[in-house]
Amino acid sequence: LGFNAFQGNTVAGAALDSMHIPRIATGIFLAITTGFILFGGIKRITKTSDIVVPVMAFIYIGLSLLIILMNIGQLPAVISDIVQNALGLKQAVGGGIGAAIGQGMRRGLFSNEAGLGSASNVAATARVKHPIGQGISQALSVFIDTILICSCTAFVILLGSVYQPGVEVDGIALTQQSVASHVGGWAQYFLTLAILLFSFSSIIYNYFLGENGLTFMTEKPTAVLVLRLATISLVFIGAVAPGATSVFFFSDPLMGVLALVNLIALLMLFPTFTRVLTDFQQQLKEGKDRPVFDPEKFSDLNIDHVAWKNWKE
Repeated sequence: LGFNAFQGNTVAGAALDSMHIPRIATGIFLAITTGFILFGGIKRITKTSDIVVPVMAFIYIGLSLLIILMNIGQLPAVISDIVQNALGLKQAVGGGIGAAIGQGMRRGLFSNEAGLGSASNVAATARVKHPIGQGISQALSVFIDTILICSCTAFVILLGSVYQPGVEVDGIALTQQSVASHVGGWAQYFLTLAILLFSFSSIIYNYFLGENGLTFMTEKPTAVLVLRLATISLVFIGAVAPGATSVFFFSDPLMGVLALVNLIALLMLFPTFTRVLTDFQQQLKEGKDRPVFDPEKFSDLNIDHVAWKNWKE
């Protein structure tokens, strides 16, 4: 739910900055559209998002890389500034390093979801020969999201003229204005459309993760109805919130609770993980390019053999 409030805030901020649409108008639009989607309507939106969102993502990455190449001469100085301001002596004495790490961890949760346990729902649907292989893919996705995409955004902002220390430009508006300062005003409208599609797909994704977990605990229709209404409400509340900071104030504690519960579960599963990892590594040592998971080796575990029915080569 915290993620969805943030998505609503991001879309509203983008629309306000590029087209001067009031937050409450965007909030009403998002709430109504989200309601139609969650209650079974407008399936074409989800199908369109499946096609358009990846295209938008590649265009954004390409645009960011183009901007970096256009300003490649300034890039070393920008990287130096990042390192010095995050890890400098002044920051160390003043506690800035701890603050930077803490802020990075909090924002990283919204970006890559590492440690929250939400991505495992999606990873579990993949058809793979060995679970460790899928785990490696998931780890790679964190690297791509955080190191590649987020770094590109940071470089675009710091290479531009919009960002000025001490002058606060809220959230998505800073990115939009920074990109526009490099390639022109059209970029703001493109980013607004891209963010709208990204956010809708994220809202749907986050909701169905929640519904999946909820129906595991109870199949009462009332519970699902409450979840849907709560999702719609928080999308609207997030949209009308004055800025990203206010949404983070609400969402950060929720993310912390989610991470705490998941990390406890990971500790409990660690012995099982080490056994499965050892099996994967042993097969690699035996010369297998693609290790295959054999559930018979783990007969003491409650493993769904049907899910691994194609494990034999």
